[in-house]
Amino acid sequence: MAKRKVTTKARASSTKLRARKTSSRVRRAAALDGVTRFGLPLLISAVLIVGIAVVVTTFYSSATSSEFFNVRAIDIRGIDRTPLEDVKRVVSSEVEKPGVWNADLGEIKAKIEKFPFVKSAAVSRMLPAGIRVDVVEREPAAVVRLSSGDYLVDTEAVVLAKATAAEKNFPVVMQGWDESKTVTATPDNLARLKLYKKMLDEWKQFDLVSRVKEVNLKNARDPIATIEDSGRAITVSLAKDNLGKSLRAAVEAVSGKGTKVRSVNAEGVSPVITYLELGNE
Repeated sequence: MAKRKVTTKARASSTKLRARKTSSRVRRAAALDGVTRFGLPLLISAVLIVGIAVVVTTFYSSATSSEFFNVRAIDIRGIDRTPLEDVKRVVSSEVEKPGVWNADLGEIKAKIEKFPFVKSAAVSRMLPAGIRVDVVEREPAAVVRLSSGDYLVDTEAVVLAKATAAEKNFPVVMQGWDESKTVTATPDNLARLKLYKKMLDEWKQFDLVSRVKEVNLKNARDPIATIEDSGRAITVSLAKDNLGKSLRAAVEAVSGKGTKVRSVNAEGVSPVITYLELGNE
């Protein structure tokens, strides 16, 4: 009887072991079936997506670099003092190889903004074969005398380019410009520009601009103009708050006496003349 019990137990144990093995095989088969069912389609989809991306990229690269996008029109707007052909040359050199579609618009913009009179530039594509550039130029505000000659400056006190004799808008040259790089240079120069504009505006009202050759605004609180009478240059200290009337009074006071006059102080009610030999009048 004891031997039968042992045999029965062994059989039961063997049966359980086979059942566990069978269950394990079933689970593995189910897992493999799940991977096959879901993983294989995903893998195929991934391969297809990569393939499509490669084809699209190749097609895109080929299409955008084709002759269809070769630049054939360059439209430049907003320039007056900046040489048109120079701007076109910059655009052409940047667009010639990559074509309009692949052109680096930021690089074109940066190069155009290096021109002295260009304040800002906006560059855009005119597909399929054009580039448009809209330029905002700096406006000259005065002619200033620097150590290296006479230069145009704009309203932000930026030195632009050498002035020419054709600058009819600025017949009066400003002296006293601060060429240093100190923190006060720009604010002081901006104050000089403001005073310079005020001078021209008032002198135009009195029709006196043609009588003035230059102004010295080194000390903006003590503006000095240089006029000419009888072929001789005469310095005039002006009333800052009454630039037009004080200049007119000085011009009238020295009229016909230029060969004898050294300077005029027109800051007060009446101009005070300093003569070359006789002292004060």
